[in-house]
Amino acid sequence: MDDQPLVRTALQMVIAQADDMEVVGEAGDGAQAVRLAEDAAPDVIVMDIRMPGMDGIEATRRIAAGPSAAQVIVLTTFDEDEYVYGALRAGAAGFLVKDMALEEILGAIRVVAAGDALIAPGVTRRLIKNFTARPPSTTAAPTGRLQGITDREKEVLVLIGAGLTNTEIARELTISIATAKTYVTRLLAKLDARDRVHLVVLAYENGLAGPSRHP
Repeated sequence: MDDQPLVRTALQMVIAQADDMEVVGEAGDGAQAVRLAEDAAPDVIVMDIRMPGMDGIEATRRIAAGPSAAQVIVLTTFDEDEYVYGALRAGAAGFLVKDMALEEILGAIRVVAAGDALIAPGVTRRLIKNFTARPPSTTAAPTGRLQGITDREKEVLVLIGAGLTNTEIARELTISIATAKTYVTRLLAKLDARDRVHLVVLAYENGLAGPSRHP
């Protein structure tokens, strides 16, 4: 979903050449994107941020809250922090920038379609740097959403917030990878989180991630 026809055409051509993908529709603004998500039932939506009328972040929020099971990847020229945070809080499963190679964008679509989350490497590095540069919060406290998780699940959430993979979590806590995956699955369900990125956001918002939480 992009307000620039040339960008949409280029993406369509690249996706059409992939054996495991097909384009089921396109939209030029956020409102059209929301309608298309309901009517065409895509697995993944590639969404721009700056569009006429409803922008991509609001469209992502409505799609995430609606009946569609589509996962949204935000693909934009603008990677400012406010857009990254806004997109992730809205429910996006990925955040990419348009200067990435087309093959990288296709790979990201496959990753998100498989149920994982992905943020452009350069954006990820900056987010981590910004988060770790913040002074420890003296007011952050777990919200009601975290009251139902166990101490072990909270440990796992801290490690997810630090950016650890399931394999690294397993090694850190001396548990099996399968057990680590089970804890992540439980956290997704208990916290009503759409994906791993959402868990990272929740960890930071509740003071469970940051420089003082994990080396």
